Amino acid sequence: AWLTERVWESTVVPALSESGIRYVTVDDYHFMCTGKSSSALGGYYSTEEDGHQIDLFPISEALRYRLPFSPAEEVVGYLESLADDSKQAAAIYFDDIEKFGIWPETYEWVYERGWLRNFIEGVLRSDIIKPMRYSDYHAMAKTRGVVYLPTASYIEMNEWTLPVPAAHHYADLVQQEKYNNRYEVTKPFVRGGIWRNFFMRYPESNWMHKRMLKLSERFHSLPPNKQSPEMLAALYECQANDAYWHGLFGGLYLPHLRRAVFNAMLKLEAMLDKVTERPYKVLQDLDMDGYDEAFLQNGQLQAVARLDGTASICEFDTYALHHNFCDTLTRQAEHYHRKVHAEPVHEASGGGISNPHERMSSKHEITEADLAVDAYRKTMFIDFWKDEAVGMKQLSYRRPTAGKTSLDFCASLNGGKIGKKITLNKDTLLTQYKFTKLPRGSFMVEINLAMPSCDGPAGRYRSGENILGGFGQPLSFSGMKEIMLEDEVLGGSVYLHSSLPCAFTSFPHFSVSQSEAGFEKIMQAVTLVLEWPSDALVEDLEIQVRVSPGIEAIG
Repeated sequence: AWLTERVWESTVVPALSESGIRYVTVDDYHFMCTGKSSSALGGYYSTEEDGHQIDLFPISEALRYRLPFSPAEEVVGYLESLADDSKQAAAIYFDDIEKFGIWPETYEWVYERGWLRNFIEGVLRSDIIKPMRYSDYHAMAKTRGVVYLPTASYIEMNEWTLPVPAAHHYADLVQQEKYNNRYEVTKPFVRGGIWRNFFMRYPESNWMHKRMLKLSERFHSLPPNKQSPEMLAALYECQANDAYWHGLFGGLYLPHLRRAVFNAMLKLEAMLDKVTERPYKVLQDLDMDGYDEAFLQNGQLQAVARLDGTASICEFDTYALHHNFCDTLTRQAEHYHRKVHAEPVHEASGGGISNPHERMSSKHEITEADLAVDAYRKTMFIDFWKDEAVGMKQLSYRRPTAGKTSLDFCASLNGGKIGKKITLNKDTLLTQYKFTKLPRGSFMVEINLAMPSCDGPAGRYRSGENILGGFGQPLSFSGMKEIMLEDEVLGGSVYLHSSLPCAFTSFPHFSVSQSEAGFEKIMQAVTLVLEWPSDALVEDLEIQVRVSPGIEAIG
C-alpha cells in the first residue's frame, strides 16, 4: 500500500492489516530515526500494533533524489554498488510519477533527451541489477527483523510543518550540520514537526478537518440501511489530503482544492440533513480553539459565526451551489518567503537537471508588499471603528444573547453601543446594526468572499446591466447601495445590498506561496470594504447578502 505522503503513525497498522494489506512503503528516514543505518535498509522489516502485523519497505532517499535528475548511467552505477553477497539486497524506490515529465524541465530531460530510454537499457544490460515487483521480493526474501517506527513522514515534511520562526531555526540548523559535514550522522536527530502540525499552523485546514470529522461521525452513526453509496463517496472526496497541507506544492494555497473539499462536504451534509434533521441553531466549539461557533442553517444557506469577540462569519454556505463563500485564506509568514528575493538557483550536478526541492525561481513578480501578512482572519462581517484618536480598531462583541433563530451581539464604543444581529431568511444572509450614541468617526465592515473565478474572465462586478470590472481589479465608489458579483465558474451570483449608502472599496486578496514551478501569487478572495461616517448612521443599518444560482443575461 502507498501511504498518503508516507505519513506513518502506528495506529494505521490495525486498519491496514484488517484490510488485507501485507506490506507498505515508507521512507528510509523513518527507520534511521530508530537508529538503523542506511546500510541496513536493503530489505523489509516487520512491525505490529495490538497484535496486528504488517511489513515495511524503506524507500531510499538517495534514489528519490537521483531519479530522474542524475544522468542515467550514474543512477545505474549507484544501483549496482548496492549489491552484496546475500543476493537479497534491495534498492527500494517508490515515488511521484510527476517527476517523470510534469515537473519543470523533466519532460525534455526524461523523454526528448532520452533519460528514460538510457536508464531502462542500462538496467537491462546490467548483470547485477534485477528489476522486481514488491510482491515477488516480499515472497522471496525474509524480514530483516522487528522495528517500531516513530510518527514521521518524509524528511522535507519536517520543515514544511513548522511555523515561522521555528522553520527558520530548523533550516539554519540543517545547513549548519551540512556545512560541518555532520548531517548524514545527525539527520535522524535533527527533527522538525509532524504532518498534523498543519492543523495547528493553518486555521483553515483545521476547520476543514474538524468539519469533515463531524460529518464522518454523523454518517457512521446512521443505521446501515440509511447510509448510501453517494454519501460514502462524498465523505471520501472531502478526505482528499491535498487541500489540508502545504509544502513544495500549492496544496492548501490552491483555492480549487479547498473548493472541491467543501463541495463534497456540503453535498454530504445536505444528504445527511434529509435523513436526520438538524436544528436551526447549534453552538459548539468545533475547531477546538476555546471559543464556540454558532451554526445557523435553514436548508438553503448555512452561516457559522465566531463567538470569539469578532462576531464574524467564518463559513457561509449555499447548498444549491455546494459552495462556501468563506473559503478564503489568511496570509501568514512562510519559511520560504525569505528566499523570494534571493538570486534564482538552478543547481544541477554531473550533467543532470535541478531538483525542484533545490531550485529557486518565480512564476510572478513578487514585491515586499505582496509578502504582507494578515493581522486577523479573513472572514465575513469583520467590523471596525475608525477615528482620529486611535485610528482603525476592530470591534469586540459580547457573547450573543439567547435566541432561537438569530444571533444578537453588542459592542461598547466610547460610551456608545453597536448592536449586531445575524439571521438567515431563505436565500439571504441578513446582518443588522443598531447604533446608540456614536462618537465621531466612521464604521467599516469588511467582507471577504471566495469567488471561484478569482481574477479570471468568468467573474465580474455588475450594477444593473453595467459591468464594473473583474474580481482582480480594485474598485472604489461613493454612495453605493447595491452591487452584484457574478461568477460563471460558480454558476451563480451574490447580491450585496446596503440599506444606507456607503463608500465601497474592493480589491483582490492575493497570497504568495511556492510550487514546483517557483514562487507564485494566487488570488484567494475578493475583499469588500463598506464604510459610513458616524453622522450618516442616524438609523439602523441592514446589509443583505443574497445568493442566486444561475447567471443573468445582459441586455
